[in-house]
Amino acid sequence: MHAILLTATGGPEVLVPGEAPAPRPQAGEVLLRTEAIPVIYPETMLRSGVYPLPVEFPIVFGTQAVGVIAETGAGVDTALLGQRVLASSNNFGTYAEQVCVPADSVVQVPEALSSVDAAAIGMSGSVAIPLLRTARLSGTETVLIEAAATGIGAYLTQLASEYGAARIIATAGGPEKTQQAREFGADIVIDHNDPEWVKRLSEALDGDTIDVVFDSIGGESARALLDLMTPLRGTMLSYGWLSGAAAEVGTMDLIMRGLTLTGCSGPAWLAGVAQARAEALERAATGSLRPLVDRVLPLDQAAQAHRLIGERATKGTIVLRPA
Repeated sequence: MHAILLTATGGPEVLVPGEAPAPRPQAGEVLLRTEAIPVIYPETMLRSGVYPLPVEFPIVFGTQAVGVIAETGAGVDTALLGQRVLASSNNFGTYAEQVCVPADSVVQVPEALSSVDAAAIGMSGSVAIPLLRTARLSGTETVLIEAAATGIGAYLTQLASEYGAARIIATAGGPEKTQQAREFGADIVIDHNDPEWVKRLSEALDGDTIDVVFDSIGGESARALLDLMTPLRGTMLSYGWLSGAAAEVGTMDLIMRGLTLTGCSGPAWLAGVAQARAEALERAATGSLRPLVDRVLPLDQAAQAHRLIGERATKGTIVLRPA
């Protein structure tokens, strides 16, 4: 079976095309013949070693795929055979022509949605929905969505008004992406490639404050935003590390301003994300969410996909296709 092997932690070059034994489904598992494999930002962090990997190299890399169920293991309903599904794997293995995953991890893909679009929206769309539910917007709030032109931020921007945002302020990197964020529904867009972007944001607010920050950048900029948030009721939902570090916000930073920070991570959070996958796929199929596909590459070009993501050169999800 053709696959992409992670040979060590490091740069994109550690992803190497090769051959791996074809998997067989164990009890409770299904085997997918993959059709579309998304390359998602957390995978680049796993590959680089930001998150420790307790595995022996080489391994078949990848965490999500869309494909058709070709075999079922013991105890799995054979009615699943032939279904096209989005699957997630906690044990990697999706950058391949075939992968085995727990049967309870798969979500059927609507007939009207292509495999490529399903792969593109599967992770990011299903994170945006619980983020907006957690925000509990009432129809009066000003929200800030970071990195609003691609990934999770783009889906947040598409849905924020529906979920109750009165005013959407967004950040994006460069003219092309700032325009894309406006097209998705942002009222004001700040270019976060500008080292003074927080100052530009303050000027755009013109004395107003931000009620909810959807923080995907983290790092030092998170603390700089606190003075622009609504005292006593402002909240920051922290879910990303695009800066390379988590939000550098301390307890006293929040207490002295009457603000809250919610960390959107961990097992309970991920369970909510998994529950939102079916809704994200259905929204894409019916047109209430626009899937963002940057490009489709052959499976062998997984390393190139990781390079492009690392260079911030994408405007959507890169999807890999097996031969």
